[in-house]
Amino acid sequence: MAKASRLRKASALGIANVDSHSHESTAAAVARLTALVEAQARVIRDYEAAAARSRDVFERASAAARLGMWECDLTTETLQWSGGTYDMFDIERNAPLVRKQALPRYSTHSLKALEKIRSESLAQGKGFNLDAELVTARGAQRWIRITAVVDCADKRPTRLFGMKQDITEEKAKLDRLRYLAETDELTGLANRSLFQAKLAGMCETAHAADAGALLLIDLDGFKEVNDSLGHAAGDGCLAEVARRLSRACPDAVVVARTGGDEFAVLLGPTPDVRRIAAVAAHIVKTMGRPVDSHGRRFTIGASVGIAWVNSRAPGEIFQRADAALYAAKAAGKNTFRWFDPDYARTSAA
Repeated sequence: MAKASRLRKASALGIANVDSHSHESTAAAVARLTALVEAQARVIRDYEAAAARSRDVFERASAAARLGMWECDLTTETLQWSGGTYDMFDIERNAPLVRKQALPRYSTHSLKALEKIRSESLAQGKGFNLDAELVTARGAQRWIRITAVVDCADKRPTRLFGMKQDITEEKAKLDRLRYLAETDELTGLANRSLFQAKLAGMCETAHAADAGALLLIDLDGFKEVNDSLGHAAGDGCLAEVARRLSRACPDAVVVARTGGDEFAVLLGPTPDVRRIAAVAAHIVKTMGRPVDSHGRRFTIGASVGIAWVNSRAPGEIFQRADAALYAAKAAGKNTFRWFDPDYARTSAA
């Protein structure tokens, strides 16, 4: 009996030991699993934090560069924009958009150009670049540079995506530089450089049937005004002449100041001699009205020389108009003359 009792106790003790060992193994497994889950959670949190930092860096860099990403699904015409693109259009971020909602923001000219280049891009499966003007949801005028890439599936376009960049400031600076390069600072008219470019362009496309005309204008009596009243009065006089010329030739291709008191007007293609003569006569008349400048009133005049603009060299056309101007001066000033080959040969002799 004693032996049997000892065996039962030993057996019970063994079972207890097994249960204890099993309990310890389960607890260790749970601990290891918990540690693993926590480690994975830390990795996920670190990844999400890194992704958030990357997004923040991207958004900051995009904002600094005035950049935004965009995508258009060609099947549904839905748009996916980054925050920078929403900001560019002054639209609330993450607002659902379809293409037809964004199109009215573009100016008429830019929308026409966009639709044309987009259609060509999809037909050819190639991307495009375009500078476009728009009015934002808050009424601000902006220029954006659109870069587009075509994505295809089974050789069929499925989406367009790319970048938009706000180039408003860049455009303003370029326009200012262009203005300074092409504009006479005193009068605001085109300068000699722009005039020569316009004349050359007209000569390249001119035909006998639709020739334009060049009018060269030289002020009569301006030197006396400048010498007697001073340069300030002279500058005021030139500015007033520029205003009168612009009003007298509203349909001109260009009105320019080509020298000190010399001006030029290019009239577009027309075979109407009477119309051109009427413009020249109006210029002579309007320049004969008294001028008020710096508290002084005085009268000047203008002589005008006219030559047809055709396919001849620009320099030759300018010389013809100059010869006609010389003829107007010789005729008593304050009048106009057409280029006359016979008179030009006589005066040159």
